[in-house]
Amino acid sequence: MRLRRPELDTETLVLLVAVYLLAACNLPFWRAALAGRDLAAPGTWALGVGMFVAFGAFYVAVAGLLATRRTVRPLLAVLILVAAAISYYAGRYAVFFNREMLRNVLATNWSEARELLGIAWVLHMTLFGLLPAALLWWPRLRQRPLHRALLVRAAWVMGALALAVGSLLPVFSDFASLMRNQREIRHLITPGNALAAAAAHLWGRQGRPAVLHPVGEDARLAATGRPRLLVVVVGETARAQNFSLNGYGRDTNPELARRQVVNFPDVTACGTSTEVSLPCMFSQVGRRDYDEDRILSQESLLHVLARAGVQVLWRDNQSGCKGVCAGLPTQDLPSTLGAAHCPGGACFDEQLLEGLDAVAAQAPGSLVVVLHQLGSHGPSYFRRYPPAFRRYTPACESDDLHRCSQAEIVNAYDNTLLYTDHVLGRVIDWLQGRQQRFDTAMLYVSDHGESLGENGLYLHGVPWSIAPAVQTKVPMVAWFSQGWTASTGLDLGCLRQRAAQPASHDHLFHSVLGALDVRTRAYDPAWDLLRPCRPR
Repeated sequence: MRLRRPELDTETLVLLVAVYLLAACNLPFWRAALAGRDLAAPGTWALGVGMFVAFGAFYVAVAGLLATRRTVRPLLAVLILVAAAISYYAGRYAVFFNREMLRNVLATNWSEARELLGIAWVLHMTLFGLLPAALLWWPRLRQRPLHRALLVRAAWVMGALALAVGSLLPVFSDFASLMRNQREIRHLITPGNALAAAAAHLWGRQGRPAVLHPVGEDARLAATGRPRLLVVVVGETARAQNFSLNGYGRDTNPELARRQVVNFPDVTACGTSTEVSLPCMFSQVGRRDYDEDRILSQESLLHVLARAGVQVLWRDNQSGCKGVCAGLPTQDLPSTLGAAHCPGGACFDEQLLEGLDAVAAQAPGSLVVVLHQLGSHGPSYFRRYPPAFRRYTPACESDDLHRCSQAEIVNAYDNTLLYTDHVLGRVIDWLQGRQQRFDTAMLYVSDHGESLGENGLYLHGVPWSIAPAVQTKVPMVAWFSQGWTASTGLDLGCLRQRAAQPASHDHLFHSVLGALDVRTRAYDPAWDLLRPCRPR
């Protein structure tokens, strides 16, 4: 027997979808909002029901203002698909979807994105996205005369807004306390979080302007001795907790331990994502005076160095410099080296050293090279290192972390750090080979950390204010040649003592300027980690 298609009002369809979204696509929000509460207590049920009704009514009111009989189904289909996608990542990786996360999504390249797409994602999107979206076209939508349709719609919108307010009044104290003390959970309410993030992105500043505000216009090189060669290695997703130099039980830094490096064990990152940390750590502003618009509209440390006469090169094995190197010489590793070195467009980080001999030979004076690693980028940790560095086993060898135990995830992650240690060892060896012409040094610091399943969190990107320490505490290591310490008077014993004190990404801008002896009013000696350990 052929099923008879039901007939619905447009408003009824909107209401049904609102209920579906809140019930099926917001489980991470409900778990977070009701965590620690007695589920049998009447107050818990009152709060839960009050929020469910209020949010549902608000969705109905907003959709009622935007949707028409002809556009309601495409609009609701998009919302269902967006909510299904966000709920997948929120449920599996505890993703908080805000403006920052939207920027991360928009900046993600295909090689990164495909690692987050698997069979589990396809099944989830089919069951919670595609099928419900397709069902929107099953019922017939009742048609009304225009004047009556406007009156009915106005009644629905006003009634929904009244219901939203009325349902929260009895529990307002509890609701206000929840939103005040756990502000970040609002980023779990989907698809409202996506709409809010999109609005903030479109109406706010969308990136660096075409012309950056100058920083350090008076910059000049004061050093008159031998040219200096500094390699800044920007790590990816390395967390300080798993560095053996910081006391980790596994020997993840055997090569660095043999090379007389200066280790900074207590370093705090600017953010919990590359999209935030990279511009911040190369900025004069930093986390202490964090202002995203100001950071994105100003020149970076690299622009100040170039203005002073230092040759600058950014070599990238990840997702770009996020505007830090805008207008400066850059090399994207896969496109620069080609398929022979980077099969499938994926390069191991050792390839960052390919061709650097020629770069150093052609430098007319002091040179700063930034190597942006792929590092420990998840979830496919096992793809970040060659087979020779598969020391800790069994290692997770799936793009879907939920197919692996936490021990297997940690094993794969630690292998990435072991390989990073090897890459840094090679950088130091390369710098030692350039000492006939340059005074050489290396500074390594990761952009942010990573969660490996602790407290149900995976990957990174949790809002900085509530992020766990494993996402905000990053490793930082420095190495200096004998020529560098001799020419600058840098006391490594003093620096090792200073390194034991807390530091942050905020020190990078001023420490590099001081290390290269760049004089400018933009330099603040109080934020130069090296200044206390060299002659004034």
